[in-house]
Amino acid sequence: MDPHLPFRDRFDAGQQLADRLTEYANRQDLVVLGLPRGGVPVAGQVAARLGAPLDVLLVRKLGVPGHEELAMGAVAELDVEVLNDDVIRELSIPPESVDRAAVRERTELVRRASIYRGDRPALDIRDRTALIVDDGLATGASMQAAVRAVRERRPARVIVAVPVGSREAFDDLGRLADAVVWVAVPEPFVAVGRWYDDFSQTTDYEVTRLLNVFATGGGSGRGNV
Repeated sequence: MDPHLPFRDRFDAGQQLADRLTEYANRQDLVVLGLPRGGVPVAGQVAARLGAPLDVLLVRKLGVPGHEELAMGAVAELDVEVLNDDVIRELSIPPESVDRAAVRERTELVRRASIYRGDRPALDIRDRTALIVDDGLATGASMQAAVRAVRERRPARVIVAVPVGSREAFDDLGRLADAVVWVAVPEPFVAVGRWYDDFSQTTDYEVTRLLNVFATGGGSGRGNV
């Protein structure tokens, strides 16, 4: 068993992940982007340790009908869509089911943008280093959509940072991002939640509160939230 696992919770995971990212500390060009909901507590700890501003990057997984935890793809801001063709083909999922899921999740993206940001605009990441954080990678579909959405905003570099994930997902992300950073890659992987003592659901309220604390890079850790 990897000595870093299991993480106590997402805050512990974020602190351990930040230990792997010290080369990015106090850089004026750095922006940390958390994937809601569960990636935001992890990203908050990273942003606090690195002295960087925090924003959300809105992504929604497209769950297989009847088995929503299994991703058949993902959608993200700026009309980005990534499909897991292997899953769709293997399970014979009809195109209309994929389309219905995409419409539903894009509606949820709009709702969450209103809740999380309100009147605050998304942070400008053009010509900056975008550090994208989530709480774990299973298929990696959501993170692939996130990377593609970020690329549309013309950053200088895109870094993916995640506490734990499957080897396959990290390999796939390595072909899309400029760098990929992790704490642990357990075998067999099974599921993200297996590697946390506390993997309780993050609420919209918690996400909004974390963004209010860390949006300017002025937060100082878990005590602020």
